[in-house]
Amino acid sequence: MNKKTKIKLSLSDRIFNVVNIFIMLVIMAVMLAPIIHVVCVSFSLGSEIQKGGLFLWPHGFTLEGYKKVLQDHMIVRSYINTVIYAFSHTALVIILTALTAYPLTIKDFPLRKGITIFITITMFFSGGAIPTYLLMKELHLINNPLVMVVPFVVTAYNLILFRTFFEGIDPCMRESARIDGAGEFRILIQIIMPLSKAIIAAVSLFTIVGKWNDWYSALIYLNSEAYYPVQMILRKILFNSTVFAQMDPSVMQMFRNSTITPANIQMATIVVIMLPIMCIYPFIQKYFAAGVMVGGVKG
Repeated sequence: MNKKTKIKLSLSDRIFNVVNIFIMLVIMAVMLAPIIHVVCVSFSLGSEIQKGGLFLWPHGFTLEGYKKVLQDHMIVRSYINTVIYAFSHTALVIILTALTAYPLTIKDFPLRKGITIFITITMFFSGGAIPTYLLMKELHLINNPLVMVVPFVVTAYNLILFRTFFEGIDPCMRESARIDGAGEFRILIQIIMPLSKAIIAAVSLFTIVGKWNDWYSALIYLNSEAYYPVQMILRKILFNSTVFAQMDPSVMQMFRNSTITPANIQMATIVVIMLPIMCIYPFIQKYFAAGVMVGGVKG
């Protein structure tokens, strides 16, 4: 058997690797510590939480926080709302962005350059918050769940990503399909889209995460709690926790020997909210690099 040739590293290379690994470990620890703290507090006893400090493991063990969260019909309903908003919005983003980007890759399309310039301008100038609110009002989207799904389904950034990726696909495949009598729509659906799984996965993940964490739109446009996403409920819980923290010490004394405190519910809610994204991310993480790099290859 042939022995594998090992590259001998110089002293400077070894020092660099050690320092690099150390820095990466420090960054990882800084990023993981808050998440570990949140998870551990959600499982800890209320009497231990009142003592304060950084929790790197549960102090005691209780599931009361999760029971309260899952029994709260408002949290469950807002959770369902968020799932519907995130996946409906993402589906529209992929469909409409692909339908808009594909014509811009056809060199014979007469308005190709003009539309591209017009779309690029929107990356630098926007209408602002008040005109956008007035537009939503004219479209009867105020306190309408569609306001969490329909607006901003086509953005200049996503459009450029899709267009750049489509242009990177071998044009000979399109020409062969056209010779065989295929129309542009059929080429898009049966050839371009199946070859664009990387950019579809990357944009989908970016969009889902963005919509999952979107509380500002709900704060501005929604009045009914029945339409609230889960981030708005979390905001409400965080606000209530702040109020509890400012209470008279005699009132807070009731939680000293309790198995559950507002912090339990707060942290349990955070864990329940971030769990779906943490479960999805590992499966499509490999597409992140392709999605980020493609925009810098062409422009």
